[in-house]
Amino acid sequence: MTDADAQAAADLVLVSAGIAAAYVVLTRPRVRRVAFAAVRYWLGASVPVFLLTQARQAWAASGSRRA
Repeated sequence: MTDADAQAAADLVLVSAGIAAAYVVLTRPRVRRVAFAAVRYWLGASVPVFLLTQARQAWAASGSRRA
């Protein structure tokens, strides 16, 4: 098996797993509620941290000093 064939097989397995997971989440209301709650929690935690990090890096790159 060549590297390209192995990569294609791995991609197929990952896509199949993603489709199966999406099917389970979309067809079971309890799992769907848990999944959406997890997404809201993840976005609520990671987006502000990302924005603060970007602002801090931009401040440092601008050469400004703290007051």
